[in-house]
Amino acid sequence: MKHFMTTTAAALVLSTAAYADTNMATFQDTEFDAETHLNASEFIGMRVYASEAQIEGTVAEGGETEWDDIGEINELVLNRDGQVQNVIVGVGGFLGMGEKDVAMAMDQIKFIPEEGDSGEFFLVVNANAAGVEEAPAYERVSMTGGWSDNAEANEMETDAEMAATDAEREMLETPSVERDGYTTVEVNDLSAEDLTGARVYGSNDEDVGEIGELLLTDDGKMDRAVIDVGGFLGLGEKAVAVTFEELQIKRSDDGAVRVYIDSTQERLEQQPTYEG
Repeated sequence: MKHFMTTTAAALVLSTAAYADTNMATFQDTEFDAETHLNASEFIGMRVYASEAQIEGTVAEGGETEWDDIGEINELVLNRDGQVQNVIVGVGGFLGMGEKDVAMAMDQIKFIPEEGDSGEFFLVVNANAAGVEEAPAYERVSMTGGWSDNAEANEMETDAEMAATDAEREMLETPSVERDGYTTVEVNDLSAEDLTGARVYGSNDEDVGEIGELLLTDDGKMDRAVIDVGGFLGLGEKAVAVTFEELQIKRSDDGAVRVYIDSTQERLEQQPTYEG
């Protein structure tokens, strides 16, 4: 029996080593290169511009003001091979109300760098604002649940619905985080554009998700933030609605916004799912 166990252990070591040699090729020792790489989390939320003229090369500082700012990237659609097929851009509306999602082919979006060493770039499509408004609406279908085709229904809840949601979940304490170069601001000091797509961090500065959408009260005031937690490139995320009393919002002198919550990603994933 001892000989058998020794032989089995040796075989296990050899097979494990062979498995490691075969499968470690899956993982890569990759360093982020700001000149060639872009995080999907930063891509979502970027503004998209339309120009009737073909834009090539670079653009001078402030040159983007000559283009039409048509909206921001709300989502990426991947095919089953993992390739980005469409970019979903929210156009029109005000504070998220009346906004329409339209689908654009990824290869139609140009990355136009700003002249100089700023490292800034802009996303530009060859189109006009009127044509964008007339484009067919993209209807979302969530892999984890349905998505209403009524944009207002997704972004507004009655006071009774909000109270019922709060009763089902564990309310979190307001964090108190200090960060150099940032000051705490109230939600009323910011616009929906400032908050939508903002990254959310735990008290220890770990990234736990991003604000995917905002919920409004019947009188149009921002009342809840829906945090997209987990997943990859928008797939498999869990939506959790929290009150602004549970968040600490900080803004830097240059306008960058960071949102803090007294929770870890794992703890947020245990909260009730916001169904929309």
